[in-house]
Amino acid sequence: MSSVESNPERSTEQNAAHTPATVEVIHSREVPLGGPRAMTVHRTIPHRQRPLIGAWCFVDHYGPDDVAMTGGMDVAPHPHIGLQTVSWLFEGEIEHIDSGGGRGLVLPGEVNLMTSGDGICHSETSTPNTTVLHGVQLWVALPEGVRREAKRAFEHFVPPEVQLTDDATLRVFLGELEGQRSPVATHSPLLGAQLHLAPGAEVTLTVDPEFEHGVLADAPGLHLEDTELPAWAIGYTGVGETQLRVANTSDEWVYALVIGGTPFEEEIVMWWNFVARDFEEVKEARAAWQERTDRFGEVDGYMGHGGPGKNRDGMSWLPAPELPNGVIRPRRNPDPVARKS
Repeated sequence: MSSVESNPERSTEQNAAHTPATVEVIHSREVPLGGPRAMTVHRTIPHRQRPLIGAWCFVDHYGPDDVAMTGGMDVAPHPHIGLQTVSWLFEGEIEHIDSGGGRGLVLPGEVNLMTSGDGICHSETSTPNTTVLHGVQLWVALPEGVRREAKRAFEHFVPPEVQLTDDATLRVFLGELEGQRSPVATHSPLLGAQLHLAPGAEVTLTVDPEFEHGVLADAPGLHLEDTELPAWAIGYTGVGETQLRVANTSDEWVYALVIGGTPFEEEIVMWWNFVARDFEEVKEARAAWQERTDRFGEVDGYMGHGGPGKNRDGMSWLPAPELPNGVIRPRRNPDPVARKS
């Protein structure tokens, strides 16, 4: 266990000497997820201004949603290549089933990570026990050396909740932060952690200066350094920072998700559920999925909200959207330096 307030005098001196980092705000946009009657999510990454943070290439925030009103999550089997999916919940339950044999419940405070390798498919369905659904779905781009060779895999880990101060806790689900280390395997240096801050709480985190970082605000009132973050936005800081100050100025407890990693130097083409290196790979993967080849395997036991094997729209799998008329070019992140918003 580690506490950033274990030595109040040292903490005060650190805060006094701390020069606030420049923060670039990445705003979210609303996106439908999962079919004609899709639930709405708030997507920050990929974004035109910054497609990745480290190898993190996708961040969707959803909820808190009243499942009785929204219908919850019911995403029929769909494919992935070239990535790892990371599921993190604040409230609710989601059943995950994949074609690699992975199956489990995604529960609050427990990370589930699925590695696609060269092809996997899975389903995600909120359970009958869920009344409120609230969480984050993230993807990690696999580097060139392993993206085709990595085997389909599913990992589950319950990170301990560490009391940083009397009014702030930390759970580290990937990587290392404040003396806490996750055993979950990744293929590039990464950080993923949850902060939970009481009204008025402030913490200063010691971070790796080789990483670029993002802090996702779950609700209004969160500040990263001297910058207020709108709900569902990410505050980004580039490489070189050794400390990050996060504060909650609201009257409610607030979650924040801290992600980071060394800058991902490879150019990627990202379309639908695929992370590739060029448009030809995307077209090949789409054709394989549409033709129902064995590249992606089969999800066994999907129980959608429309009955056995079907979602509430009557679909047993999600067809790929039509390809764009033009060629999708690879995209590369700008330099890992925050630009003041």
